[in-house]
This record gives sequence, structure tokens and C-alpha cells, in this order.
Amino acid sequence: MRKTVEIPLPGHPDKVCDVIVDSILDEYLRRDRQSHVDIQALGSHGMLMIGGSVESQADFDSGELAKVVYKKLGYDDEIEPFVNIDVKREHKVNQFHNGACHGTSVVHGYATRETREMLPRVLVYANALAQRIDDLRRTSDLFHWMNPDGKVQLTMDGEKAVSVAAHVQHKRDIDVSHVQQMLVEHAIIPVLGEVEGLKIFVNTAGKFSDGGFEGGSGASGRRMLSDTYGGLLPSGGAYLSGRDPHHPSRAGAYMARYAAKQFVHEGVAGNVFITVAYTIGQADPIYVDARTGDGKDISDSVKKRFDFRTEAIVERLKLSEPMYAGLATFGQFGRLQTPWEQIEGETS
Repeated sequence: MRKTVEIPLPGHPDKVCDVIVDSILDEYLRRDRQSHVDIQALGSHGMLMIGGSVESQADFDSGELAKVVYKKLGYDDEIEPFVNIDVKREHKVNQFHNGACHGTSVVHGYATRETREMLPRVLVYANALAQRIDDLRRTSDLFHWMNPDGKVQLTMDGEKAVSVAAHVQHKRDIDVSHVQQMLVEHAIIPVLGEVEGLKIFVNTAGKFSDGGFEGGSGASGRRMLSDTYGGLLPSGGAYLSGRDPHHPSRAGAYMARYAAKQFVHEGVAGNVFITVAYTIGQADPIYVDARTGDGKDISDSVKKRFDFRTEAIVERLKLSEPMYAGLATFGQFGRLQTPWEQIEGETS
């Protein structure tokens, strides 16, 4: 069965926005671990708007931090941030801070023994290819001509790669044929191995010099599919970036993934898919459903073993640590060092 995944590079406008809002989130958590953050960013043609709401005792310049992050992502042009965040300096005592959700969300968790990462093979390889391309841009003198924006697409049929596409931003004076040759030799072959019979598409539209906010617009939260399971599974549409770990979209997604991994690791099934639904003002989720790949209902076992209240998740997985900016690219799952990827009883 053929499966296809698309992964944006860190300099893609949408991902730039994700990294910026999660960098701001990290800074709030660094200064006040009880911060509640729900912000978004929109960037286009030199302008960046950051808006949303925050409850925190922390105080810093989000716009200046955004400029620093933008430069670190590899861009030299200047951006003008406009920050319109409603910041409350005190944590209100209301129903949303007694363990009840301050958002409504439907999240999914999945694990499969198909790969070491317990993720679909095509997703693992697509993320690895995107990571390889970005590493070359940042660390290799041979790729001094590459700029941060771009995407990769990968199609696999079982264990075999069928087609691969890579579209990367580059300096204006570089010939497209050089881009194609270098990416095949230094990225595609090292990641995918044998390329005989593989359909390869590299910058097939020609030169790609105007990227990032100069070439288009970006918005945070728009790439929730590549952040999770690559669009290979149903999605509740809940985005992660810019939301603190108490938000059910974030806490629930991590816990559902964590729970699914435990059951697959223990041999209960070859793959497990979990759905959790939250609503405002309720501490417990209003719906938890867990199924194995062959259709067996294991919902009761999951609910008995795992506490899906957001406060319990934050405590169990230690989610108040400032760690989210580094997770905003190349997917939130499959990173073995993160708390939700750990196996119970094993040390990380």
C-alpha cells in the first residue's frame, strides 16, 4: 500500500511562525512554569503579527525574541513584529485552574511496530530527509548556496521508496541542475539508499530564490499534520504550537501517543490508535476510544491505566519544562528523548 508524506523545512513560512510562537512559549515557561499561553503568528513580506492571550508573571519583549529566532533560522532580511498579546500578570482562580480544561479539543495518538520510532516508515524517512537537507544547509560549505525555505515529499510502497520530491530555496546565481545533483548525491541517496527506479523531482519548477516571508505568507498551527502523523491518520485538527502544555490539544496529544506506545511495546497489538476528546470546564475527557489495528476495542484498558486529565498529564510527563521550540520542526513524535516517547519502566 502506497503512502505519501510532505514535510516542510524549518525555513518554510508556516514553520517559521511555529518556531517563533514556541520560542515565546518556552521563554514564558522558563520565567514562570505556571504560565498559560495561547498565541499565534502570521508573517508575510517583512511583517510579523503575534497575537493571543497569556497568563503569566513573566515579562519580556516577544517581538525582539521573534527577531532573534528569525535570524537563527537563517534569514538575513529584517522583519517588523507587531505584538498584540493580552497578557494578564496574575493567574486567575476560576474553573479553568482547578484541573478543568480551558479549551475544547479532539486529539489522536498512534504507535506501530513498523519502525524503531514506532511511527509509519514513510513518515520516519520523510522527516529524516528533511532533517538531512537542513543539516547540510547549516553545516556544509558545499551547500553555502542553500537558503532555509523548502519542502520534501516522499511516497513509499511498503519498505520501498517510489518517488521523492525536494524543493529548496537557493541563491539566485546557482543553476538548478547543480541543486538537483547535490541534493541527490548528498541527501536523497544517503537517506534512501538505492535510487534505481526511484522517481526523483528536485526543484522541478526551476529557480526557487524568493522564499520565507519574502516569497509568501506563513501562519502558526497550519502544519499540524506534519507535526503529528503526516496526514496518514485521522486528525482532530488540533494544532500544538503556541499553546502551553496545560492546553488539551497539547497535553492530550502527547498522552495519547505515550499510551499507544506502551501497548505496542508490550505486544498487545502491532499498532494502536487512540482518540481523546476534551471540552471546556471539564477535567476528565468526555470521550476516550482505543483500537488495535485489527479492530479490537481496548478502550477500557487504556482508561483504567492512564489518567487523561490535563493536569495529571503535565505532572506525569513533566511538560512544564521549556522544550517546545526545538520540537516545532521535523515532527513532534519519534524523538526518543522526549517524555511522551519513553517506555514505562525504562530510563531515557
